[in-house]
Amino acid sequence: MKVFAAIDVGSYELAMKVFTISRSGGMKEVDHVRHRIEIGTDTYMTGKISKAHMDELCEVLLDFKKIMGTYKVDDYRAYGTSALRESENMTIILEQIRNRTGIEINVISNSEQRFLNYKAVASKGADFDRIIEKSTAIVDIGGGSMQISIFNKDSLVTTQNLKLGVLRLRGRLRKLQAGSLHFEELVEEMVNNQFMIFKKMFLKDKTIKNIIVVDDYVSNLLCGQKLSGTKGYADQETYHAFVDNMIHKNMSVASRELGISEENAVLTFYSAILVKRIMQVLGSEMLWSPGVTLCDGMAYEYASENELMTLPHDFEKDILACADDISRRYQSQRKRIMALEGISLTIFDSMQSVHGLSQRERLLLRIAVRLYDCGKYISLTRVGECSYSIIMATEIIGLSHVEREIVANVVKYNRVEFDYYEELGRETTLDRMSYLTIAKLTAILRVANGLDRSHKQKFKDVKVTLSEGKMVLTVDTDADITLEKGLLDTRAKFFEEVFSVTPVIRQKKSL
Repeated sequence: MKVFAAIDVGSYELAMKVFTISRSGGMKEVDHVRHRIEIGTDTYMTGKISKAHMDELCEVLLDFKKIMGTYKVDDYRAYGTSALRESENMTIILEQIRNRTGIEINVISNSEQRFLNYKAVASKGADFDRIIEKSTAIVDIGGGSMQISIFNKDSLVTTQNLKLGVLRLRGRLRKLQAGSLHFEELVEEMVNNQFMIFKKMFLKDKTIKNIIVVDDYVSNLLCGQKLSGTKGYADQETYHAFVDNMIHKNMSVASRELGISEENAVLTFYSAILVKRIMQVLGSEMLWSPGVTLCDGMAYEYASENELMTLPHDFEKDILACADDISRRYQSQRKRIMALEGISLTIFDSMQSVHGLSQRERLLLRIAVRLYDCGKYISLTRVGECSYSIIMATEIIGLSHVEREIVANVVKYNRVEFDYYEELGRETTLDRMSYLTIAKLTAILRVANGLDRSHKQKFKDVKVTLSEGKMVLTVDTDADITLEKGLLDTRAKFFEEVFSVTPVIRQKKSL
């Protein structure tokens, strides 16, 4: 059994959960400690975290460290989200925290953060599987932004981030000095445009039956059965009636009835109105909160990586679904992509002993294949550069910023001359291992692309064997492959440079 602590340095709260994790007993929460600290207010208003909040942050983390000692914690992870991520003095803050507390905080990207929350939701098993059988949206509301992820028939269709977090909204409304009676009207005016654009671009006339909400406010109301008799659930009529009643009450009265502080009541109002409006825009009938937090997602990630438990949901499939969504948006050729992916993976798997890459890099190769020509939507002459810009400007849920940059570079260098590390290092913060991953995946993609350069999918089957410094690509086809042989020769030079293996094509004709 492992004792694990998950620390979330959030926009408006510092939280730690302690879990016991074992193969036989699963994952059990044994403690949940929270401390309100609005470092997000500093970041979103001034761009920096103040000294006062810095001192308070370190004091609380030292308390968390003592608690971890009490529970004899075997391991921990501490993640920072948007408040740290968007702070101009992030590097200085992280170094101070490390020196003063000994705690290492890893600042994760928005896509990583939302993916962890999504994993926590999916861990609810049967409830989650039943909900997403119908069209469903996961609405994940944080201090700086909200993420909307759409599912249809249990597959992830799209996910988008909107800068509509509760602290951002509160900061904007404070400037307007608006009273609580105007909350709903003003919030709706501020969010309607983004919601309607989202619906027009990604849903059109479709309705979304269910909403899964992940936040620190509406979730507490649902899980505390303050909205309905069924814990965690509320239908549209019940929820809308509750919100309409709540927002017309004096803040002190509402906070007493809800059993929360007035400050929390304000943020609850914002979150509740956001959820109400998104339900109206999407035409949703049911609301469900699984009552999970980022800390739960961190614990599930840790348990999975250490093979202490296995989640039944296929998360890799969801990451690929996001790539497919981008591919469709930029009108890529699905048939061509599937043929290219088959060849690329055959080469990758056959070269395992040579390239030494993991299954994670295999996933990055699959994503690169699906996005390899998205830049054609912008320019037919600068496909590589345009594809790079599209990928770097588009979040892919579950990928870190570095992983997204690896994919973008693989797609770019599939078409343009490769830049060596000494030159590329002037324009990027990628380390040498990431650079070598780019080189290896680019070499594989270039050879695979050369084998189907005519876009006619001539090969029924491609087999790869390694022999005496050569990678023999045996193709089963009766078609003329003069073009493919010629292009392979030009692409083989880079492959040979990267792996010291020479690609050779052999044709096997059907009888």
